[in-house]
Amino acid sequence: MRRERPLSVRQEAILRLIRSWIIEHGEGPTIRQIGARVGLSSTSSVAYQLAQLEKRGLISRPGRDWSSCQLESPKPPRRGLGSR
Repeated sequence: MRRERPLSVRQEAILRLIRSWIIEHGEGPTIRQIGARVGLSSTSSVAYQLAQLEKRGLISRPGRDWSSCQLESPKPPRRGLGSR
């Protein structure tokens, strides 16, 4: 059974930033705003981290821009057939 790795320190920082930014501004931060606050100068590095969070189901974006991202509730772990 393959277990998902825990979030990196940087991914946790990005999630905290997105959460507080949405509370304060009503929408998600841009890639450049995220990079400036978590210490990433490359927008492609920020986009990669955001894509990893989206792949895990922790954030989603209804539009093309990352500023439209939304936080998602973490999904409960899946159980095998034998645990019913």
